Amino acid sequence: MAEAPVHFARSIERWQRITLHEQLGNLGSEVGRALRARAAGNSDRFQPALERTLELFDLTLADPRHRGRFKEICRAREVLLDFLVGSNDYASTASSIDAYYLQFGKAARRSPGRAER
Repeated sequence: MAEAPVHFARSIERWQRITLHEQLGNLGSEVGRALRARAAGNSDRFQPALERTLELFDLTLADPRHRGRFKEICRAREVLLDFLVGSNDYASTASSIDAYYLQFGKAARRSPGRAER
């Protein structure tokens, strides 16, 4: 079995230096790309955007600071996947999903405790 790429370890380190709002705001950018590609029927763009979204979810879930929010983050992932590739049991819409993640981006911009890069 192959080892995880070195860049993935660096990604984890960088990802864990930013706030949860920043993490979910960045994740929301990928979600938006996936939503737009899906709406356009562009599978060449949808699949990579979905994969990047899932990678960012994994990085967020791996952040030990968020142990108390594990269920919430997992539910957000579940609702998104239900909409994008499932049967949409939660009756989500692209605009409701986009609005959810947009709030994190806005909060990250207002946050005085933004991590330094």
